[in-house]
Amino acid sequence: MPTNLAIDDSLIREAVRIGHHKTKKDAVTIALSEYIQRRKQQEIASLFGGIDYDPSYDYKEQRNRQ
Repeated sequence: MPTNLAIDDSLIREAVRIGHHKTKKDAVTIALSEYIQRRKQQEIASLFGGIDYDPSYDYKEQRNRQ
């Protein structure tokens, strides 16, 4: 799906240079992938400390269960 975007040329040039990308498209694609990955990680990190667990759960016992 072709999309035209007005992106700051200096940002694109810097992204291409820093990332050693061959094309602007490569730089934008990688940047979007990293952005999505980072947002997903933030969602997961926000769960830390918010999930209740059973203090009587014995993970070692579960390993030996057949």
